[in-house]
Amino acid sequence: MSAPTRPDRRVTLAVATWGLFVALALVICGVGMFGTVVGIRSAAGGFSNLTIGLIGAAYYAGFLVGSTLTLRRLASVGHIRVFAATASMLAATMLVAGLRHAAVVWIVSRLLSGALAASLYVVAESWLNGLATDEVRGRLLGVYLVVTGAAYGLGQLLAGWVDPATLAAFAVAAMLTCLSVAPVALSEAAEAPPVEDGRRVSLRALATMVPTGVGSGVLVGLTHGAFIALAVVYATRLGLRPAEAARFAAASGVGGVVLQWPISAASDQLDRRFVGTFSAVAAAAACVWLVIDGPAGWRGLAAMFVIGGFSLPLYSIVLAYTADWVEPHLVGAASSQLVLLYGIGALAGPLIGSQAMAHLGASGYPWALFGMHVAIIVFLVYRMFAWRSPIAKIAWSEATLSARAFFVPANVVWMGRRLHTRVRHRRPSR
Repeated sequence: MSAPTRPDRRVTLAVATWGLFVALALVICGVGMFGTVVGIRSAAGGFSNLTIGLIGAAYYAGFLVGSTLTLRRLASVGHIRVFAATASMLAATMLVAGLRHAAVVWIVSRLLSGALAASLYVVAESWLNGLATDEVRGRLLGVYLVVTGAAYGLGQLLAGWVDPATLAAFAVAAMLTCLSVAPVALSEAAEAPPVEDGRRVSLRALATMVPTGVGSGVLVGLTHGAFIALAVVYATRLGLRPAEAARFAAASGVGGVVLQWPISAASDQLDRRFVGTFSAVAAAAACVWLVIDGPAGWRGLAAMFVIGGFSLPLYSIVLAYTADWVEPHLVGAASSQLVLLYGIGALAGPLIGSQAMAHLGASGYPWALFGMHVAIIVFLVYRMFAWRSPIAKIAWSEATLSARAFFVPANVVWMGRRLHTRVRHRRPSR
């Protein structure tokens, strides 16, 4: 009698997560469309740079509220019920924003939508981290960000196909958000992991356990907040039509979709901090490219593709790195705090970016992004020298193709760290 075969882990994960991924694709498509419509109408409606910055920042201010409240609800009612309730309230918020073209209404609506979107992200990340192991966590979170990035980009494109001056644009976004409830509510196979308790971890405790995750979480949020919130404003200010501005902003999401998987897979096999540093360097270089060529034409689209392709995976790297270093029962709480930290950074991002545009003109947008990516590079390089874990986790012969692309620069960094250590040890003690 033959022994029973063990189920393929990848098949098991696919069955347990397909409903979540379909639901996320629908709701994030709606969120992307909603944010782009608000951005286009804000720029075309004559709002000041400060007002536009406040509208963009309000979304991320909501993150600070949503991320702190969701974990408690998960412990009491579970992932699926929290997701369904949050998505329905988010759809209503989108419709309210479409009823009135006023800065105060949009600031409040973006604040509420940010809180509700943060809740959905906490649900999704708690769900996925509850199912993942260290060996596949980076790739599973990579799939998560591929799905959300593609959906957000599609939502941005949809914003260019409808008239942003009408209620219909907001109604389509709300319809997509409502439809997201069906996959998680009706599927028997797509089961969320149980939430054992509502354990929390303070920011101070998390900073003690994973200082790299805490610091880079804020910096990545700062960068992405400005990058996402002001892309269509930058393109509109330089004369692009709404449809062209939507395509320009969506190019970043396409880049994130294409490069998310190989970068995430490489971070499972190399030091995640090094992969993050390499990605931030590439994104910073593309920001300079955008300064030179501007947003118009294929060169502008290509520059945004590269920036998004290397910058957007940074969040999954931070999330996976943090989960690697916390106790399994604290992963959900750590994910909630990372969303909070991301929101703190993203709250400041649009304000800093809008002020850079006020002082430098439209080119202040790519210059602000360049400076923010440089800050990520400096912090991650410092952490690699402060905490010297091995850069390569596996041998060259066992590495995937995407990981091998990082091996040569990784070995250069490794040799630099060894040289730095030898020089420091030769110095007389003080």
